[in-house]
Amino acid sequence: MAAITRPVSFLRRLAASTASAAVIAAAAAAATIFLFFVALLLGTNGADQTVIWSLGGFFLISTLVVFVVMTVMGLVGTYSRWYLVLLAALIAAFLGGMIGNIQRLIAAGTTVDGSSVFVPLLSSYFPYEVLVIVAALTAGVYLYRRIARDQYGPGEKRIVIVRAPAANLADGEVTHVKRTKVDATHADTQWDAYVAAFANQGWDIVEVPVGEGMPDSVFVEDAVVLFGDLAVIASPGADSRRGETAAVETSVRELGLKTERITLPGTLDGGDVLKVGTTVYVGRGGRTNADGIRQLRALIAPLGYSVVAVPMTKALHLKSAVTALPDGTVIGWPAVVDDPSLFDRFMAMPEEGGAHVVVLDHSTVLMAESAPKSAALLSDLGYLVVTVDISEFEKLEGCVTCLSVRLR
Repeated sequence: MAAITRPVSFLRRLAASTASAAVIAAAAAAATIFLFFVALLLGTNGADQTVIWSLGGFFLISTLVVFVVMTVMGLVGTYSRWYLVLLAALIAAFLGGMIGNIQRLIAAGTTVDGSSVFVPLLSSYFPYEVLVIVAALTAGVYLYRRIARDQYGPGEKRIVIVRAPAANLADGEVTHVKRTKVDATHADTQWDAYVAAFANQGWDIVEVPVGEGMPDSVFVEDAVVLFGDLAVIASPGADSRRGETAAVETSVRELGLKTERITLPGTLDGGDVLKVGTTVYVGRGGRTNADGIRQLRALIAPLGYSVVAVPMTKALHLKSAVTALPDGTVIGWPAVVDDPSLFDRFMAMPEEGGAHVVVLDHSTVLMAESAPKSAALLSDLGYLVVTVDISEFEKLEGCVTCLSVRLR
């Protein structure tokens, strides 16, 4: 069953952070004491149970410091990425070892200087520090996610499907824009904020596994189009993206959806499909061909949908040029719209990024921070506008619609 995550309340985050921090600190201390005990037991002088108590006192302060640091780190969102967990564990292990060592030196009446404080961090405290990191990346991550995120079965609504960026995001395809440098680390941060925007609006999150080696896989919208409980698996127009659909298909099947496929030689990208009520506008451009449109029409006509083909020559996808407001009004950036008259109601937007909205509910839309004039315009029309920074994805011709697939 696909793992669905609900918005996480502060109390649940606190419980998850506290529990995972306690496990990390206790597991690291217990494992370190055991290793030292075994080493002494195998030594010439042997060891007895009193050694365990003395070792416990040796690591007590360090354990308390690790617990506090990892609790705080959990509350600020450390567990959203493995490398953030690693960084948090490094900080906790270093501070725990240093403070514990300083306390031991003071208690023993020993001079506290740079050598006496830091040298033990690479000797007597080093195994403990390593075990803190190992415990954080394994038991800590597992426990936090089990507590913080409810898991449940199919049938729930307001689900958003997303896919985290691959490591080689910067190698993504570009067609209508000049290639510019992409900051992958910044993109990861922006993606986290994008997903959080849905969670804050009450949407449940489904993450498709990262498409390693597939730079465009973060644009999950292109892999599937949803029509009620039917998921139409796309046939990407770019050869480099053909491998993206398999994991997405697995995820939608686990949600209990029925699946159909667009097959070659037909091509269809989800970004070329705009649904407005029972009318489905499909962009005929560089990524979607006539055969793909015919196949889609045949699949969804029995469900009551009508397909309107829209010529596309000025933008990568149809939804790079136009999207729709909750009331069905199609909004777009005129410079990249071939024929606005094809839409029943069309409203020009003052910025290119303003043409892209994701409908969150009947009165709320999500759009990019790069279109402040458009956001102000929609706010003046009575909509609540949630904005996110997706500048790194815009460098790859992405927009707010590309990064998710919504199931209502």
